[in-house]
Amino acid sequence: MMLLHLSPLLLVLLALMVLRRPPLQAALAGCTLALGLWAAGAAQPMQGAALTAAALDTAVLFAITASIIVPGLAFVIVIERLGINQQLSQSVQSLALPRASQVLLVVLGLGPLLESLTGFGVSMVATVPLLLALFARPVALRLAILGMAIMPWGTLGLATVVGAPLAGLAPERLAADTVLTSAAVFVAIAALSLWWTGSRGARAWLALAGHSALFLAVLWCFSRTTGPEMAGVGAGLAVALAVLIPSWRKRPPGATWPRAAWPYLALIGCVLLLKGLVLATQADELWRITGQAVVWQPLTSPGIALAAALAWVGWHHRGRLGRAADQAPLGRALRARAARPLLTIAGFLALSQILVKGGFFGALTQTLSTLHPAAVAPVVALLGALSGYLTGSTLGGNALFMPAIALLPEGLRPLLAALQNSAAGHAAMGSIPIAMVALGLARGSREEEGALVRFGFVLACANAVLVALAGVAALALYAHRP
Repeated sequence: MMLLHLSPLLLVLLALMVLRRPPLQAALAGCTLALGLWAAGAAQPMQGAALTAAALDTAVLFAITASIIVPGLAFVIVIERLGINQQLSQSVQSLALPRASQVLLVVLGLGPLLESLTGFGVSMVATVPLLLALFARPVALRLAILGMAIMPWGTLGLATVVGAPLAGLAPERLAADTVLTSAAVFVAIAALSLWWTGSRGARAWLALAGHSALFLAVLWCFSRTTGPEMAGVGAGLAVALAVLIPSWRKRPPGATWPRAAWPYLALIGCVLLLKGLVLATQADELWRITGQAVVWQPLTSPGIALAAALAWVGWHHRGRLGRAADQAPLGRALRARAARPLLTIAGFLALSQILVKGGFFGALTQTLSTLHPAAVAPVVALLGALSGYLTGSTLGGNALFMPAIALLPEGLRPLLAALQNSAAGHAAMGSIPIAMVALGLARGSREEEGALVRFGFVLACANAVLVALAGVAALALYAHRP
């Protein structure tokens, strides 16, 4: 019976892995099969109230997602048209930093900072040219992928913001617990990056220890206090400043601060201002959109900060943006770029809610609840890694399996939700779509394509193992607490 209930998810996996169909088609196929099984009585009886609840929660979750993705992609398009990431890359390159500092700046600094602000792999627009200028191509392409490890906090924490209500948790709790289950991954990728670039001296390892500790401490503190929206930004910015400020005094002639990157500072300021206003005025309670099991407070959405920063940057650069005759209007470019991701996410969100409201996860959660804690963590990490790698997105992975986590015993739920969030994010960083972005920016060859896709798959598997081990350790501590 459990295989029958999970057959919509298995169909999605088959469509993605074997048939190599686009994620949107896979999600629609899964929805069709799930609705057919539900109507045939293979799960709970299909009732109008359950269908309405599934549609309502899907709509609310989609609204949360779209409110961030639409202004976020518009901001990305404007940043690209202004060439800001290329200017940032050139400014950093001009500083002539020591090799270990260069590596840590990209992997724990600029990569997480830019990906947290924008998402969608946009950080690689800055990091790929910089890495190609500093290292051999195979190493540079690998480091570009490793710089995407912040994905659970990418796009102002979108995947965690959406995943938290799916698991019945506060976003701050899920984000902070995810830091603990992801800590080993961050340290491991930074260590691998140093090793591959030949930075193997004592100073390099001391720098790794110090900057990793700083990164994780800031990431946890921001996640716990302000939520996931600014956590990745704060952690990446802290490491970037820790690397750049000591080197500034020794800068070569002609090196300058990347002033062209001010739009990112504007976005950070808008997010902080929004957070401050909400805390000071309690405006989050003025408007609540309620589904059956999901609640959204639109006035707290990072999309407001993204829209404000977009308006600010657009007004400041209105002359440059208006003169480009060879570029499509912003609205048309946004539709072309946002339509497929939004439809794909809507498909996976609908599938997850059909499975939840139809009772398809009952057998899975019952099986998980009977397992020994030492066995639960690897299973959840495996499911999370599969969902993240196949959808190429932490959000898509969370939409598939986070609702099942919500049905597990309350005591274990926060940690298991963090395992799902970590595993999906750190597997998605090695997925084929991310590898294709890096290869496209580097104009990679067919041979490089095969090598990088294989590297991404191995990376996703290794990250899943690290997350599972972290989960086993955490569950063991939980089981032995007084």
